[in-house]
Amino acid sequence: QMQLVESGGGLVQAGGSLRLACAAAGGSFSIYAMGWFRQAPGKEREFVAAINWDGSTTYYTDSVKGRFAISRDNAKKTVYLQMNSLKPEDTAVYYCTADLQIGTLGLYGGEYWGQGTQVTVSS
Repeated sequence: QMQLVESGGGLVQAGGSLRLACAAAGGSFSIYAMGWFRQAPGKEREFVAAINWDGSTTYYTDSVKGRFAISRDNAKKTVYLQMNSLKPEDTAVYYCTADLQIGTLGLYGGEYWGQGTQVTVSS
């Protein structure tokens, strides 16, 4: 079993940057695909980015492509989301998720989820 804890959220002005981190405990982190979803109040949870077990493959939703970058450090059992050129529409709770299959993760989310970290982007 895996536990995931997100950090790094906060309040930032439009055009600014944040770096989210998701630390994992338990499970075999290095064999899991990892990803990020986000959810605004009253909205459906939305896929943001995913990364395979060794970081050789990444996927992004179109709205963040070129602005966000997902990465991982298997030695630290941590996945990151570097968020640049932030827009007010990026405001959401960001959730970290893990799954053995990156395809399943991207479509539905993973087997494991963190509690989320709030990102608020002001105009």
